[in-house]
Amino acid sequence: MTHILKPITEPFDKEVETLLKAFPRQDGYLLSLFRVFANSARFLKKGVLNLLDKQSPLDLRIREIIILRVTGKCACHYEWGVHAAVFSKHARLTQEQLYQTVLGSPYEDCWDEKEQRLLEAVDALLDKGKLSNTLLQKFREQWRVEQQLEIFALCGNYQTISYVANSAELNEEAFGLPFPKPH
Repeated sequence: MTHILKPITEPFDKEVETLLKAFPRQDGYLLSLFRVFANSARFLKKGVLNLLDKQSPLDLRIREIIILRVTGKCACHYEWGVHAAVFSKHARLTQEQLYQTVLGSPYEDCWDEKEQRLLEAVDALLDKGKLSNTLLQKFREQWRVEQQLEIFALCGNYQTISYVANSAELNEEAFGLPFPKPH
């Protein structure tokens, strides 16, 4: 028997329905990704951390740069498109910066020096699972310890989310922005 990971539909069992109430909706719509998570009440409870709150030690722009870079490098069209559509304006990201989160190097002119070092660190974490000694020193100088932990957690969370969305073969949400293609 083949087990296909896909979004579940209503009616949800009581536990799943209760857990899903804590997940954000887009204009009342429960995203496909969250309905994929709902295949497991345990995953809904423990699968990914909710780090998109106002208590974050990182501002929205930094969080979104990290999320867009991780989902871009993981070729997760679904999650990249959701975040680009919902958060990019509030994070003050330009069209060029959105494009560069997927196809550019950390050293593109559209990023300031701090953002370039952040992108370099995210790429190193995705590629090698750690930072070189030189990059680690710069990272420690740039980010307080609670920010460092948040950056690591965002990278890990959005890798997991990318794996789930890609494996479930989720189509992009109707409101999502299209994934960048090379010029």
